[in-house]
Amino acid sequence: MRVHGSRLKAVTVCVVLLAGLLLAACGGDDDSGGGGGSSGGSGKIALLLPETKTTRYEAQDKPNFERRVKELCGGCEVIYANADQDPAKQQQQAEAAITKGAKVIVISAVDVASAGSIVQRAKQSGVKVIAYGRLIPDADIDYYVSIDPFKVGQQQAQVQMDAIEKAGKKSPKVVMINGAPTDSNSKPYKDGATQVLKQRGAQIVKSYDTPDWSPDKAQAEMEASVTALGKDGFDAVYSANDGMAGGAIAALKGAGVDPASKYVTGQDAELAGIQRILTGEQLMTVYQPIIDIAETSAEIAVPLAQGKQPPSGVVKDTVDNGKKKVPSVLLPTFAVQPDNIKSTVVKEGFLKTNDICTAKYKAACQKAGLE
Repeated sequence: MRVHGSRLKAVTVCVVLLAGLLLAACGGDDDSGGGGGSSGGSGKIALLLPETKTTRYEAQDKPNFERRVKELCGGCEVIYANADQDPAKQQQQAEAAITKGAKVIVISAVDVASAGSIVQRAKQSGVKVIAYGRLIPDADIDYYVSIDPFKVGQQQAQVQMDAIEKAGKKSPKVVMINGAPTDSNSKPYKDGATQVLKQRGAQIVKSYDTPDWSPDKAQAEMEASVTALGKDGFDAVYSANDGMAGGAIAALKGAGVDPASKYVTGQDAELAGIQRILTGEQLMTVYQPIIDIAETSAEIAVPLAQGKQPPSGVVKDTVDNGKKKVPSVLLPTFAVQPDNIKSTVVKEGFLKTNDICTAKYKAACQKAGLE
């Protein structure tokens, strides 16, 4: 059967139009970035972390931030970089992220004093900046997500002094191994701890500001303290984080000193730190809700990358950084000892019992109610 030319033309046009509509519909689905429960939209977000010696950044902060971004925005891209404690490298990473089209930079600064130039460069390009964990002073940052570092120092010293006093010791002599001077949190950690130690009659016999939060440098500092003071010339070791606590404990063991007798503090709830707490080598750690910090930062960053405002009710605080009162989220921290490992780091999903309770730590885990 012959088809009239005009009818054939009309049918062809209809088919083409229908195909176009179907392709447009399919294309619309792909562009939405939806799927797996994530919302639509897109945007580029840079996550710039400071170093790898503290295990949390690669093991917790990065994956949890990236996961939450994808949950909120399937079409969003996270541009990730770690500066390995090099401020100049972090500056280059920020510049590269801006060049790649990042609309938001989430940064835990290697050196907060020099990070202001990163903020200034971002502002010139209309890029929003979220200070992650470490406050950048005197800079026009848009948001700040962290914990209260002064309170952390207080928590560490309070647990330490409680244990010392429970053992019947008075006026203890304390060696302080503090964090990197380039980290804005190091001074308030130190100040919070110093306040409690002095209020409760402790004497600080040595105090170190440890470059890069380096466990190796902390070990050297502890070795120098033992040499200068003698094995019995100090009663306790304040360490600002778990990595440095590990270095200090290695030095104590190397000098023939039982670490359990020196009430070593820590922070970050690293796996190795938790295991040392179970065996008694380390007194305590402070658990920062790192998953919450990462997720909250993502919940602020995603709408900013899309030209929107963060959801109401997320940002409730402000912190003065010398330039402005920065809209902030300050999350609570928890002192961790054997009796509450299960109700803190395990319950929050930060660490798994199977990872903590390897064969070497099985008996200690059973004693702490972890198995």
